[in-house]
Amino acid sequence: MSNTYLTTDELAERIKYDPRTIRNQMKDTVLIENIHYIRPFGGRKILYVWERIEEDMCKPVMSAINGMALQ
Repeated sequence: MSNTYLTTDELAERIKYDPRTIRNQMKDTVLIENIHYIRPFGGRKILYVWERIEEDMCKPVMSAINGMALQ
């Protein structure tokens, strides 16, 4: 399977978020290393795996909806 690797700026453009939001709020909370992004060759550069991010963005939020219905 071939993956599409994006820089922070490229990802921000695709998902319509500010790059600072991705770096400061989403990285390591919503976007997890070795799942949603990698550090090639053990360096500082971060590349995001578009297919994994897109898959998680499109997951239904049924647990949240069901939790609201129970209240």
